Amino acid sequence: MSADTVPLTGWGRTAPTAARLVRPGTYEEAVAAVRGCGARGGIPRGLGRAYGDAAQNAGGAVLDMTGLDRVHAVDADGGTVLCDAGVSLHRLMEVLLPLGWFVPVTPGTRYVTVGGAIGADIHGKNHHVSGSFSRHVLSFELLTADGEVRTVGRGTPLFDATTGGMGLTGVILTATVRLQPVETALMSVDTERATDLDDLMARLAESDHRYRYSVAWIDLLARGAATGRAVLTRGDHAPLDALPRGARARRAPLAFRTSRFPAAPAFVPEGLLSRTTVGLFNEFWYRKAPRARTGELQRISTFFHPLDGVPHWNRVYGRGGFVQYQFVVGHGREDALRRIVRRISERRCPSFLAVLKRFGEADPGWLSFPVPGWTLALDIPAGLPGLAAFLDELDEEVAGAGGRVYLAKDARLRPELLDVMYPRLPRFRALRAELDPDGVFASDLSRRLNL
Repeated sequence: MSADTVPLTGWGRTAPTAARLVRPGTYEEAVAAVRGCGARGGIPRGLGRAYGDAAQNAGGAVLDMTGLDRVHAVDADGGTVLCDAGVSLHRLMEVLLPLGWFVPVTPGTRYVTVGGAIGADIHGKNHHVSGSFSRHVLSFELLTADGEVRTVGRGTPLFDATTGGMGLTGVILTATVRLQPVETALMSVDTERATDLDDLMARLAESDHRYRYSVAWIDLLARGAATGRAVLTRGDHAPLDALPRGARARRAPLAFRTSRFPAAPAFVPEGLLSRTTVGLFNEFWYRKAPRARTGELQRISTFFHPLDGVPHWNRVYGRGGFVQYQFVVGHGREDALRRIVRRISERRCPSFLAVLKRFGEADPGWLSFPVPGWTLALDIPAGLPGLAAFLDELDEEVAGAGGRVYLAKDARLRPELLDVMYPRLPRFRALRAELDPDGVFASDLSRRLNL
């Protein structure tokens, strides 16, 4: 088991801190790593795709769990998989798609581990139908602060504290996950343009129920009558009979194919993503989208993970990195969403990765992010003048509307708002105090927010 002191950041490349990175290769080494965390504690880490500081631990230990990456068993009849928590969703797709199964929920990248998916209780384009990742987890093995391994099932307090608990209840070692059946590795996709935010919300509310997956790219630099204009993309897994006769895909309909482009350069000039450049991109992206197109066949990787084809795409923001800000407000609070979108537009935040989705019913995780309503996620260069104060104001607006921000993407929320946003936080703190009285599990996020 190797261990080195290294600087670490989240995917947004902000707030770097140094920690002792421990790489267990067996369950026994994971137990030894937890017992040897030291005074500053430790936190599990997967592939480093949390945008903020959830998988950092300044002066302490960080447990890199990617060495535990075995797929133990696939029940091809019942549709479940038992795997190590260090297995990535990418690897699961490679294994499962040829068998006619797909992961139940995927975020905008497939380079996240199963343990990270549970710890952040990830959501995807299908939340309005399928809920969060934890809804499909049947059980998991959790290495707790006392060095014991517990089998944790659904409906228990430890399950609800761990799903969305950002790794603070223990280290997930294995998980059993229920899968989604598919006939092909292609998606049938409908695309349409919305002229403004009200038009977009109306389209989503009226017809989302007809699609398993739904997401809208939104132009947050558009102003006036075009404020909130968007490209709405929705779809479902393509059935075999949707593939044209004689098409290459018919010969291997379940083949998992991906695209790969040159990596982003190691050095990108600061200010590349300015209001001007992003404004030009947004104009092009909106205009190139069809006014209405139905039934387009796309690869799974194209529909779900377009940025995964560009290694290290997060470098394009320059050395200063970027903030990924995501919030949700409930149904009936559409006025708050309109005000926030208008404020972002008037502030001229140069965001080209901005998406709006509708969430369905919440899952039981005490710190799980999704609640029924509207969620907006956007990227903003971290060096934008006045950004911290502006986001503090948006936090107040979100909290005042009964909403919350996503902890897996946060690196700057003020702790006094956390209790307002997450009303089950006292239960989480109480369980942590009972389960881990010595604070074995800790992170930059947990110290910053007093989790």
